[in-house]
Amino acid sequence: MHHSQMLPEDVRGILRTHRNRDQLLEVVLDLGRKPEARFAGDIANEFLRDEVISQADLDAAEASVGEFGGDNRAGIEGTLHRISAIRNRRGKIVGLTCRVGRAVTGHVEMIEDMLTGNESILFLGRPGVGKTTVIREIARVLSDELGKRVVIIDTSNEIGGDGDVPHRAIGSARRMQVPDPALQHQIMIEAVENHMPEVIIVDEIGTEAEAIACRTIAERGVQLVGTAHGQLLENLIKNPTLTDLVGGVQSVTLGDDEARARGCQKTIMERQAPPTFPILIEMHERSMWVAHNVEESVDEVLAGGRPMVQVRSRDQNTGQVRFNRTVYDMDVFLSQKNVAYTLGSMGGLMGATADLAEARSFGLAEEGMANNAVANAAGWSPTDYPGTNDSIDDPYAWANNLGMVPDKDALEAMGAHGYVGTGKYGNDKRGNGRQSKRGRQGPRAFR
Repeated sequence: MHHSQMLPEDVRGILRTHRNRDQLLEVVLDLGRKPEARFAGDIANEFLRDEVISQADLDAAEASVGEFGGDNRAGIEGTLHRISAIRNRRGKIVGLTCRVGRAVTGHVEMIEDMLTGNESILFLGRPGVGKTTVIREIARVLSDELGKRVVIIDTSNEIGGDGDVPHRAIGSARRMQVPDPALQHQIMIEAVENHMPEVIIVDEIGTEAEAIACRTIAERGVQLVGTAHGQLLENLIKNPTLTDLVGGVQSVTLGDDEARARGCQKTIMERQAPPTFPILIEMHERSMWVAHNVEESVDEVLAGGRPMVQVRSRDQNTGQVRFNRTVYDMDVFLSQKNVAYTLGSMGGLMGATADLAEARSFGLAEEGMANNAVANAAGWSPTDYPGTNDSIDDPYAWANNLGMVPDKDALEAMGAHGYVGTGKYGNDKRGNGRQSKRGRQGPRAFR
């Protein structure tokens, strides 16, 4: 941040030596108020001096940054910082938010296996969780290490930084600037038509036009890496503007017999089309992500069930990445701080005494995995390396044995063990569980 002369001199001095400087997210300068620093995590916001911000402070700041675009954002040349303006009704700047941009490395390890698979990936996460940082790093890895032709659609110059020469953090990826945010979808299409990319990277997909552009690009066989607003897959399913990114939702009316056979209402919601993004990643913390195989997850959610997901976490100290398959539980992910409490509410840890064959046929494995995942979120067990696949790790183990168990009893027993049969597959009369659904190959990272 201090590269620029943007902040008032005394404020700059304080931040330069601040003990939490690494955690600094943004500095807020509002006319007539004290300048305030905001930090990541649980660190409290903090005023940086007693004297309030004057008009002169704001004028000096404005003079030191690049031009503000149609979205009221500007950058500082040669850096990744972003400055956003708040104006009064006459257009005069009365407040500035100075967002710190860092070229942090190391997060890409959490999805390295996904980058080689050519599948499109969508990131969700609240501001400050590091979406843009990760996207920037993906651009570098895809272009430099995997030798792909990558084009970044950089709407607020946040990925490649301000200035005509992009920041070196994006590797040899090329960057297309967008004159006006409303044109982002046009530049996306232009990139594909003019510059032959193998990968298109786009930050903040937010309009229907952009969602349509994404589908058009994906249908041409170009890999997309994008971010969208929202924190959970469910936000996208329910957001009419963006639902197409995950395949869209339509309501289908079943005949009486079919509805009876499925044990559900006559009108059900179904996924309309293949998702534009086969992989979706919810970024809950900087090093705790939840990866969805979108087709499966959307189908499961629409059927009223809980999908299987991969929890990917990275040990802050060793940098080691761990994967865990588990039943998706929004509440757990939304309140990571309550891990201990959640353990209690999920009935504590399941003893390993249950006979595995029986556990498998009755879906106990699934409950065990949910418990394992929560336990592991609290403190990972050393055996959970990616690629280990014992029966507890196989979420579909119980389905293989359904044929051997009289249908009704199996479902009852599964119910007794807390397995929630989903509308779609739980009551499948043919007794073949979800296997039928898994005939199609999902994204490679999930196989």
